[in-house]
Amino acid sequence: MEEQAIKLKPISFAEIEGWSGDDHAAAFATLLKSCRKRPASNSACKDALALGDNVDRDVARRFFETRYVPYRVDEKQPGLVTGYYEPELNGSRERSGSFQVPVYRRPDDLVQVKPDLLRAFYNDGLSVMRRNGEELVPYYTRAEIESGALSGRGLELLYLDDPVELFFMQIQGSGRVRLTDGSWVRLGYAAKNGHPYTSIGKRLAGRGDRPKDLTMEGLKSWLRADPARGRALMQENKSYVFFRELPEAEAGAGPVGAQGVALTPGRSLAVDAAYHKLGVPVFVAAPDLKGEDGKPFRRLMIAQDVGSAIRGPERGDIFFGTGDSAGAIAGGAAHPARFFILLPKR
Repeated sequence: MEEQAIKLKPISFAEIEGWSGDDHAAAFATLLKSCRKRPASNSACKDALALGDNVDRDVARRFFETRYVPYRVDEKQPGLVTGYYEPELNGSRERSGSFQVPVYRRPDDLVQVKPDLLRAFYNDGLSVMRRNGEELVPYYTRAEIESGALSGRGLELLYLDDPVELFFMQIQGSGRVRLTDGSWVRLGYAAKNGHPYTSIGKRLAGRGDRPKDLTMEGLKSWLRADPARGRALMQENKSYVFFRELPEAEAGAGPVGAQGVALTPGRSLAVDAAYHKLGVPVFVAAPDLKGEDGKPFRRLMIAQDVGSAIRGPERGDIFFGTGDSAGAIAGGAAHPARFFILLPKR
């Protein structure tokens, strides 16, 4: 699929409100991760790698201002940013006691028919199929998987103690799991079953029995209050995510995004890869959103991830970190935003 057309208007850095007050060194360090993943991607990356680590704010700002040209995404209406995070959960290697909810690895009969990187663009259809003899058929839905469609195939990575936590880990795309022996493992996105992602929050919004609190925690409480009701609603989202266990050498750096680099809290952005190449710097201005520092969110970020619900040229998902405190910020983040794209000078 060709990259989708996007309206960009060239501007100056002085026209970007909040540009001068940002910590460009933090953005530079995040960019280095992308450049090390694809070092020959552009001349700006080559220059960034030459500068290396320990670049201060002034040097980093000069780097961006001399190697890039800023463009405003020229949409009539502001875009939207939301937040995501890496949850921390409890799990077990063995199925026992309260640990009865399997976390599955990618099945070997799963056939990718549309690029996984563009899963948001193809969210209205089937992006994955199942090999059934000589045929390709739709992969099992969430309901079918939860009814045992994958049982007995040795696909279980771990077992969790709460189906609601599994559901939300699948939405977030990663998780840090404390095992019964006190050790930790990190799970990363491996694939999805190819069915369209459906927001259960949006499904609930028009119903009479919806919870008063539609935040992430309010929704979790509502789902747990009546397990049968909660299971039925979660199964309305036919999409189902499979995971991989990150090797120890990789797991310590943090959850890994679609670009294959460890995500940086407050600096990594999930975008629609149909419009934006991964690794591109994006200045996000969302003044109604308060960052971890309590200030309006105006920050240079790096596009390093994608998501099924992140669709459009000015739609982003901000990675806020790991654990409950990051989840509290991410769960309440849904604000108008403007994007300023930095493209390397030719």
